[in-house]
Amino acid sequence: MTQTARSLTFKSPEETAVFARQLGKSLRPGDVVLLEGPIGSGKTHFARNLIQSLMDEPEDVPSPTFTLVQAYDTPSGEIWHCDLYRLSAAEEVDELGLTDAFDTAICLVEWPDKMGPLAPQGALTLAFETDPNNIDFRRVTLSWTAPKWAEKLERTA
Repeated sequence: MTQTARSLTFKSPEETAVFARQLGKSLRPGDVVLLEGPIGSGKTHFARNLIQSLMDEPEDVPSPTFTLVQAYDTPSGEIWHCDLYRLSAAEEVDELGLTDAFDTAICLVEWPDKMGPLAPQGALTLAFETDPNNIDFRRVTLSWTAPKWAEKLERTA
Protein backbone atom coordinates (compact mmCIF):
# COMPACT_ATOMS: atom_id res chain seq x y z
CA MET A 1 0.00 0.00 0.00
CA THR A 2 1.12 3.51 -0.73
CA GLN A 3 1.52 5.88 2.17
CA THR A 4 0.12 9.37 1.79
CA ALA A 5 1.01 12.31 4.01
CA ARG A 6 0.19 15.95 4.50
CA SER A 7 1.21 18.53 7.07
CA LEU A 8 -0.89 21.15 8.81
CA THR A 9 0.16 24.05 11.02
CA PHE A 10 -2.08 25.31 13.79
CA LYS A 11 -1.36 28.74 15.26
CA SER A 12 -3.40 28.30 18.43
CA PRO A 13 -4.97 25.61 20.61
CA GLU A 14 -8.35 26.69 19.20
CA GLU A 15 -7.21 25.96 15.61
CA THR A 16 -6.17 22.48 16.76
CA ALA A 17 -9.59 22.06 18.41
CA VAL A 18 -11.41 23.12 15.24
CA PHE A 19 -9.52 20.51 13.22
CA ALA A 20 -10.30 17.85 15.84
CA ARG A 21 -14.01 18.66 15.70
CA GLN A 22 -14.01 18.60 11.88
CA LEU A 23 -12.25 15.23 11.75
CA GLY A 24 -14.56 13.84 14.42
CA LYS A 25 -17.60 14.40 12.17
CA SER A 26 -16.29 11.84 9.67
CA LEU A 27 -15.23 9.11 12.13
CA ARG A 28 -17.17 5.87 12.49
CA PRO A 29 -16.65 2.64 14.44
CA GLY A 30 -13.63 0.85 13.02
CA ASP A 31 -11.69 4.10 12.50
CA VAL A 32 -8.41 4.28 14.42
CA VAL A 33 -6.43 7.49 14.88
CA LEU A 34 -2.90 7.14 16.25
CA LEU A 35 -1.60 10.24 18.06
CA GLU A 36 2.20 10.53 18.15
CA GLY A 37 4.36 13.22 19.70
CA PRO A 38 6.22 14.19 22.85
CA ILE A 39 4.56 15.09 26.14
CA GLY A 40 2.88 18.48 25.84
CA SER A 41 2.59 18.41 22.05
CA GLY A 42 -1.22 18.54 21.98
CA LYS A 43 -2.33 14.91 21.65
CA THR A 44 -4.73 14.95 24.61
CA HIS A 45 -6.04 18.42 23.74
CA PHE A 46 -6.85 17.14 20.25
CA ALA A 47 -8.50 13.95 21.55
CA ARG A 48 -10.53 15.81 24.20
CA ASN A 49 -11.98 18.22 21.62
CA LEU A 50 -12.75 15.48 19.14
CA ILE A 51 -14.55 13.37 21.78
CA GLN A 52 -16.52 16.30 23.21
CA SER A 53 -17.66 17.31 19.73
CA LEU A 54 -19.33 13.92 19.28
CA MET A 55 -21.18 13.88 22.61
CA ASP A 56 -24.83 14.86 22.95
CA GLU A 57 -23.95 16.62 26.21
CA PRO A 58 -20.23 17.51 26.37
CA GLU A 59 -18.70 16.27 29.59
CA ASP A 60 -15.26 16.29 31.14
CA VAL A 61 -12.79 14.20 29.16
CA PRO A 62 -9.85 13.39 31.43
CA SER A 63 -6.52 12.17 30.15
CA PRO A 64 -6.40 8.36 30.33
CA THR A 65 -2.76 8.41 31.48
CA PHE A 66 -3.49 6.41 34.62
CA THR A 67 -6.62 4.48 33.60
CA LEU A 68 -5.05 3.66 30.19
CA VAL A 69 -8.50 3.62 28.51
CA GLN A 70 -11.56 5.87 28.80
CA ALA A 71 -14.64 4.82 26.82
CA TYR A 72 -17.47 7.12 25.77
CA ASP A 73 -20.84 6.36 24.21
CA THR A 74 -21.77 8.87 21.51
CA PRO A 75 -24.34 9.02 18.69
CA SER A 76 -21.46 8.25 16.28
CA GLY A 77 -20.57 5.09 18.22
CA GLU A 78 -18.40 4.13 21.13
CA ILE A 79 -15.10 6.01 21.40
CA TRP A 80 -12.04 4.58 23.11
CA HIS A 81 -9.42 7.13 24.18
CA CYS A 82 -6.24 5.28 25.08
CA ASP A 83 -2.94 6.46 26.53
CA LEU A 84 -0.39 3.66 26.26
CA TYR A 85 2.54 5.60 27.75
CA ARG A 86 2.72 3.36 30.84
CA LEU A 87 2.54 0.03 28.99
CA SER A 88 5.63 -2.09 29.34
CA ALA A 89 4.87 -4.70 26.66
CA ALA A 90 2.83 -4.78 23.46
CA GLU A 91 0.97 -7.87 24.72
CA GLU A 92 -0.79 -5.64 27.29
CA VAL A 93 -2.73 -4.08 24.38
CA ASP A 94 -4.67 -7.35 24.03
CA GLU A 95 -5.31 -7.47 27.78
CA LEU A 96 -6.98 -4.04 27.54
CA GLY A 97 -9.30 -5.31 24.80
CA LEU A 98 -7.96 -2.67 22.45
CA THR A 99 -7.39 -4.93 19.46
CA ASP A 100 -11.10 -5.91 19.58
CA ALA A 101 -12.10 -2.23 19.92
CA PHE A 102 -10.26 -1.44 16.68
CA ASP A 103 -13.14 -3.17 14.85
CA THR A 104 -16.06 -2.01 16.98
CA ALA A 105 -15.25 1.52 18.20
CA ILE A 106 -13.67 4.78 17.16
CA CYS A 107 -10.21 4.55 18.73
CA LEU A 108 -7.90 7.44 19.57
CA VAL A 109 -4.54 6.07 20.70
CA GLU A 110 -1.81 8.16 22.32
CA TRP A 111 1.71 6.66 22.36
CA PRO A 112 0.89 4.10 19.62
CA ASP A 113 4.53 3.02 19.38
CA LYS A 114 3.86 0.95 22.54
CA MET A 115 1.62 -1.35 20.44
CA GLY A 116 4.50 -2.56 18.30
CA PRO A 117 3.20 -4.94 15.61
CA LEU A 118 -0.36 -4.79 17.01
CA ALA A 119 -0.91 -1.29 15.57
CA PRO A 120 -3.65 -1.50 12.93
CA GLN A 121 -2.40 -1.08 9.37
CA GLY A 122 -5.36 1.02 8.20
CA ALA A 123 -5.05 3.68 10.90
CA LEU A 124 -4.60 7.41 10.40
CA THR A 125 -1.47 8.68 12.15
CA LEU A 126 -1.21 12.24 13.44
CA ALA A 127 2.33 13.20 14.49
CA PHE A 128 2.32 16.33 16.67
CA GLU A 129 5.32 18.65 16.90
CA THR A 130 5.74 21.79 18.95
CA ASP A 131 7.37 24.96 17.67
CA PRO A 132 10.33 25.95 19.86
CA ASN A 133 9.70 29.62 18.99
CA ASN A 134 5.98 29.72 19.80
CA ILE A 135 4.34 27.48 22.42
CA ASP A 136 0.91 27.80 20.80
CA PHE A 137 2.00 26.61 17.34
CA ARG A 138 1.62 22.95 16.40
CA ARG A 139 2.68 21.19 13.26
CA VAL A 140 0.73 18.00 12.65
CA THR A 141 1.80 15.52 10.00
CA LEU A 142 -0.99 13.20 8.89
CA SER A 143 -0.12 9.90 7.26
CA TRP A 144 -2.18 6.94 6.10
CA THR A 145 -2.33 4.04 3.68
CA ALA A 146 -6.07 3.18 3.73
CA PRO A 147 -7.90 5.02 0.90
CA LYS A 148 -10.83 5.98 3.19
CA TRP A 149 -8.71 8.61 4.96
CA ALA A 150 -8.27 10.79 1.86
CA GLU A 151 -12.05 11.18 1.60
CA LYS A 152 -12.51 11.75 5.35
CA LEU A 153 -9.74 14.36 5.39
CA GLU A 154 -11.20 16.24 2.41
CA ARG A 155 -14.11 17.15 4.69
CA THR A 156 -11.75 18.89 7.13
CA ALA A 157 -10.36 21.36 4.60
